[in-house]
Formats: sequence, structure tokens, C-alpha cells
Amino acid sequence: MVGGGQLARMTHQAAIALGQSLRVLVADKDDAAAMVAADVTIGHHTDFDALLAFAKTVDVLTFDHEHVPGEHLLAIALNTDVPIRPGPDALAFAQNKLIMRERLAAEDYPCPAFAEVSEVDDVLKFGAEHSWPVVLKAATGGYDGKGVWMLDSDAEARSLVPELLAAGTQLMVERRVEMRRELCALVARSPFGQGAAWPVVETVQENGINTEVLAPAPGLTARKVDEAQDLALRIAEALNVVGVLAVELFETDGGLIINELAMRPHNSGHWTMDGSRTSQFEQHLRAVLDYPLGSTELLAPTVMANVLGAPVLPQMGPDERLHHLFARFPDAKVHLYGKGERPGRKLGHVNFTGHDLAELRSRATLAAHWLSHAEWLDGYDIHGKER
Repeated sequence: MVGGGQLARMTHQAAIALGQSLRVLVADKDDAAAMVAADVTIGHHTDFDALLAFAKTVDVLTFDHEHVPGEHLLAIALNTDVPIRPGPDALAFAQNKLIMRERLAAEDYPCPAFAEVSEVDDVLKFGAEHSWPVVLKAATGGYDGKGVWMLDSDAEARSLVPELLAAGTQLMVERRVEMRRELCALVARSPFGQGAAWPVVETVQENGINTEVLAPAPGLTARKVDEAQDLALRIAEALNVVGVLAVELFETDGGLIINELAMRPHNSGHWTMDGSRTSQFEQHLRAVLDYPLGSTELLAPTVMANVLGAPVLPQMGPDERLHHLFARFPDAKVHLYGKGERPGRKLGHVNFTGHDLAELRSRATLAAHWLSHAEWLDGYDIHGKER
């Protein structure tokens, strides 16, 4: 697996149970996966020589992020026999939002209106045609709200766009979608063409970062669930994806609209570690190894909350925080990534399973806040119920 973050760390955990050894290419020995995997190679994902040397030592090459240069992957495909899953042709659509939009729109998948931006006038024209505000995006490299700007007027566009273009940022502009909420359809596909879909989830965002996932999405009709799962499976087949594919969706009054794609395990699927028969990490391995895919049965409704670094580092250490958390919530399923703490950084996540969604959300919110801030939120009783 190229990349040594928390996704590789949790994929390594799944590999152990399958009797597999996950070799990871990491940029730093202190990366989350490097701390737990026995088979670690130090090298940067943009270094072609390091990538090529790494690829020649493995049976299958996969990724915990989409930032490996496409030209490097194409060259590796030409110079080795190692299967690359997902392949560079598929991964390109997760690496470049403009290419993704053009392909999906050409095949009549539901997407917001969009346009390529080569000069500020492109944004001004788009804003006039589709009405302000509009969404400006970096076509490549953005994640967790980075590389996305909401523009409310001509003046904001004239101020920001030339600066970004001068810095070499490839840009696109989209219509801002009026939505009810954000959903995610998570699926997996094998080289053989077998597909599997988990229950559709609702994702809650704050400042562009996913803070909470509700599985399954509350109040979503069976028809909408089928529509979202079918959409994701058709995209996986059309783009020849191998592995896990996350299709981020907007639910609107007019139907579902595609936001973005990710071709790897995804934050919206962390709940599967405790709430599904097969976790997204095991499923990704099954897919890239061309094993039969596992059951995606829901074991119980699940709420996941991300543990994000506090603005001020707590005096209490992580181990002591964990001690107190388990004393209050012995049923909490905690997954920490071993990362150094800094404000806003994803340090881990916590899952709660059960049948009372409101209670699960309260407990998950309390637990995640405690693990990052070492303080209990006011307004809740000892069991996590709102007073």
C-alpha cells in the first residue's frame, strides 16, 4: 500500500486476519502505519524511483490516498507486471475533479453544472448564468475542505481567482447545490467484476471536515437507498474501479447529485469496523486480491464520530483519557491512529452501536470530544443522554 496514514494502518489490521503481510511505502518512519506494520519502506509517493523499486517487491499495489502522480503509475504499469488496483486509468477520475465531472456528465450521471476555469472571466460568466454564490474548486489535491472556496460575488472572484491561477492551480467552478444533507454510498468491486454495497450513510460536515457518520442514513427511503447503491456500483463498473469506492452525494429536493469520488477506504466507512459484517478495510483487501467479497450486512445501527485535535493540547495524556472514557462508556469502540496531536488533526474515531440513534449520537459526540479535549461537554448525564 502506497501511503502510511491511518487508512494504511487500519488496512494492516485487516490484513493480519487474512494471513497477509501489508508492505507500506511511507514518507516518514513516524507515519501512522509505519508504527504498527512490520514491513515498511521509506520513500515519497512522488518519487518515481522509490515507487518503481517498491512496486517490484510486492504482489499487488494499492493506495491509501489518491496523490500518486498518474504518469508515475502509467510508467510502473509499463515497466512491471504488478497489478495496480485501482489502475491508473480509474484513479485519474478520483485524482482530478474536472476529469471526473466531464466523464460522469458525458454519461448522464447526476452532477451539478460546472465549467473549467482558465481565467477569471470564466467564473464571472458562470456566476451570471447560474447565479451566485458558486463553488470554486482546485481540480487536484484538495481534501477535507481544502481547495474549495465559496464565492458570493464578482468582487470575490476577481480577488481570488487570478491569484490561484498565477500559483499554477488548476481550477473549476460548480453551481452551489441546495441540499437537504450529505450522503455517501460506499461500494467495493473486484477485478472479476463482483460488486458489494454497504448501507447508505449520512455524513455530517463542519468546516469541510467529516465529523460524524450515521449508518444507515436515517429516514432514507428504500427507493433512495437502491438508487444511491445502484449509482455507485454503476460508476465502479464504468470506471473499472477495483477496491473500495466512496461516492459522496448531495440529497436535494430534485434527487441525488454526485459530489466527489474516492477510490480507497474512506472516512464515511469507518463505522463498518464495528457495525458491518465486513469492514471496508477487509473488503478493500478482498477486492484488490480478487477474493470473493464479504457480506456488507448491517450488524446494528452505528454512529461514528471523528476525534479531532483540540485547539489547545490537553494536560491529560491520551492513555489517561482513554481510561476515563471506558469507565463512563465501556461499550465505546475506540480506534486511535497513533498520531501526534495538533488542532483539527484526525487523531482517531469512536463507534457506538445500538438502536436509539439520538442516544448513539450523544454518546459518540461526548466520547470524541473527551478524547480530544479531556473535558466532558455540558448538558449530558453520566450515560451520555441530553439533560
